[in-house]
Amino acid sequence: MKQFYEKYKHAIPLFIYMAIYLTWFSLLEKKVTTYRLIYTPLDDMIPFCEIFIIPYLAWFAYVFACVGAAFFTDKHEYYKSLVFLCTGMTIFLLISTIWPNGHNLRPLVMPRDNMFTRMVENLYHTDTPTNLWPSIHVYNSIGAHLCITHCSYTKHKKCFRIPSFIICVLIILSTMFLKQHSIFDVSMAFLMAIIMTIIVYKRSVTKKIDRLKEKAGRGPL
Repeated sequence: MKQFYEKYKHAIPLFIYMAIYLTWFSLLEKKVTTYRLIYTPLDDMIPFCEIFIIPYLAWFAYVFACVGAAFFTDKHEYYKSLVFLCTGMTIFLLISTIWPNGHNLRPLVMPRDNMFTRMVENLYHTDTPTNLWPSIHVYNSIGAHLCITHCSYTKHKKCFRIPSFIICVLIILSTMFLKQHSIFDVSMAFLMAIIMTIIVYKRSVTKKIDRLKEKAGRGPL
């Protein structure tokens, strides 16, 4: 057990943060009943397309798989990914708490009746159209792909990088084609991702992490 703990103890920060995040987010979902409307005229130009429910739901497995790849093969990249993802999610929670937001983009009646529209209806029933800005689906998808492109095990392998990029793009598109997010939400997620990429992946930050680990007597991550 001691060996197992020593080998995988870097999972503890992730579990602690996810417990905090899910509790906070769940409270927001229950408490937010009035909100400021998010809308851009461009949103009306994007058609509803139910087939995008597939990449939208694949987001959960995608982020888990990307972070998991770093967890098992590259602790250095794993910790950087945690900083990137957890910082963005915390900013999202703070914005949702201070400035409750939502939209009215969802179709009142499904334009078609098929397996995918029924899946979308189930999604709408479980996920309220509130707490949207910036889109965590978009932000975390970008973070997951950055993890793949920086992880020492996957960054030089096209069999990982190309599928990751395609899935990332499809997930981002799905947020708009399913009317889950406004273009504004998506744009702000991109902006936040750009800022965090500069912060997290700058060489100075990487060197600082290395120095802290070396000072602790454990060597580079």
